[in-house]
Amino acid sequence: MIEDEPERDNIAITPLVYLVDDDKDFLEEMLFGLTKLGLNVRGFDSAASLYRAYAAMPSDIVILDIGLDGEDGLSIAAHLRASQSVGIIMATGRSSIDDRVDGLRTGADAYLVKPIDIRELSAAVVALNNRLNRLSNPSPPSTPRWALADGGWVLTDGLGRRLLLTTAEQLVLRCLFSERGKTVERHTLVEALGEDIYDFNYAHLDTIVSRLRRRANKSDMALPLYAIRGKGFTFAD
Repeated sequence: MIEDEPERDNIAITPLVYLVDDDKDFLEEMLFGLTKLGLNVRGFDSAASLYRAYAAMPSDIVILDIGLDGEDGLSIAAHLRASQSVGIIMATGRSSIDDRVDGLRTGADAYLVKPIDIRELSAAVVALNNRLNRLSNPSPPSTPRWALADGGWVLTDGLGRRLLLTTAEQLVLRCLFSERGKTVERHTLVEALGEDIYDFNYAHLDTIVSRLRRRANKSDMALPLYAIRGKGFTFAD
């Protein structure tokens, strides 16, 4: 069954995988096989249905066919790679060297050619997820101790440095501080901003965080704010 807007457990034991292919038989076969092998996978037949689900709940890994009707897999990969941190696997019938090079240059972490054994695809997902987790698992610093001062409008690092916050930065940091050291999912931060999680442009959340990091760096403040791939953000101090 093809799903549009999946829900995700708060604690993910396995990676959330989105599979995009407009070949119904292949899609159903891969969904059945990957699920049977223990993966949490959802299927979509177009870029539009993928984007709707991804806006509500980003996945850890996206598996893409290149030859889709409408927006193709290379365009989807480029879009995801430009705005999100996500693992990308190409699963396609295009087997030429040029196609492989284009796929990898566009942002794919792995490139598999159909026909694909379900065990190979499962192994590629697990290996990629393990590698991404190693890269995105931050070690929180022991000092300094960060705090929100002056009614929450000023960020302090415990070493005397202070940063005046914008309204959006204050709302995001208040939410992160309430779950300090834990991963706060993206939709929770959007709710903290007072926005609709289904209509909000999630790229704007990344912009808020990026600008906050840049401003902190200019003030020589090593902000322990980390993006957790496919999940959200954590303030690790």
